[in-house]
Amino acid sequence: MMQLATTIPVRNVQALAASAPGELTAEALNQYIRPDMDHDSVLPEDSAEVPVVDLSRLLSNESVKEEASKLKFACEEWGFVQVVNHGVPEDIIVNIKRDIQEFFQLPLDVKNAYAQRPGDLQGYGQAYVVSNHQKLDWADMFAIMTQPPEARDMKYWPTQPGTFRKSIQEYSSEVGKLAHSIVKFIGNTLNIDPGLWTDKYAVQALRMNYYPPCNSMAEKVLGFSPHSDASLLTILLQINSVDGLQIRRHGAWIPVKSRADALLVNVGDFLEIMSNGRYKSIEHRVIINPRRERLSVSAFHIPKFDGVVSPIVSTDADEKVLYKTLTVEEYVKHQLSNKLDGKKALDHAKAFQVQGK
Repeated sequence: MMQLATTIPVRNVQALAASAPGELTAEALNQYIRPDMDHDSVLPEDSAEVPVVDLSRLLSNESVKEEASKLKFACEEWGFVQVVNHGVPEDIIVNIKRDIQEFFQLPLDVKNAYAQRPGDLQGYGQAYVVSNHQKLDWADMFAIMTQPPEARDMKYWPTQPGTFRKSIQEYSSEVGKLAHSIVKFIGNTLNIDPGLWTDKYAVQALRMNYYPPCNSMAEKVLGFSPHSDASLLTILLQINSVDGLQIRRHGAWIPVKSRADALLVNVGDFLEIMSNGRYKSIEHRVIINPRRERLSVSAFHIPKFDGVVSPIVSTDADEKVLYKTLTVEEYVKHQLSNKLDGKKALDHAKAFQVQGK
């Protein structure tokens, strides 16, 4: 999957942010500055409203119906949900947080030993850079395939810090189990035949994100451009206490206030396609803190790579089909080969393109 597209190498942002006083000029920042940021509407008062779902209540016969209705509401109305009592052991979360922080503090030449190679999006670097003239994100990333085990390319798995490989493997396994549970309950809320859900979360990729502070023009740069995810669902763990994620809702950006006891789960494009638009993959972005770095890790759960996805519509209702059937490979290649531009990638899957309307 990671070899379907390539990206133009760009300067390490962590090193750029650490430039000596006076070196971080408007000219040096020019490729990162977003003039249209001044026009964005942000509603911080709505940040506490992102729905919360308790996995332990989903697993209980006494409370599953009530909690499943909360999950359904979150997928329909928000596209994001904070999952508490998620079952990922605390020591595994502590370990992955520690090792990700230590990795990004390694010298640049050590991290570059795991740099992306031509034709491969795995490794340390960037993604979605398709032009030397496009605006760049104020972030460094490290991405690897983690599930299934046979998809792993171990040359990209760091040996520093010494416990990193172990913590990645353990976190990948536990968050994969969580994805399995959530996908099952989402299928139930859609009244989908479990047989149609087989292998729809079979592939997992981890992307570790480092957003350096930008003390000169933080309000003019973005850590991650607005986009929706080419996944079935994504599970996000915030590594430190610095917030920055914003989701688009009713035409405005809403900051997400992270919970220390929760993992943030969001609907991906494949789930929007398969639910025929009943569940929405929501546009989101990351803003930059002027004084403190932000770190996170995203676990993307993707349908079986050589499979197909298609909208599942009710046979009892006259439901218009909104999306076409397409291969997972086709959609992922399309999304990875273009710069991020809101939900524009999803237009590729809309049925009207086939029907000529």
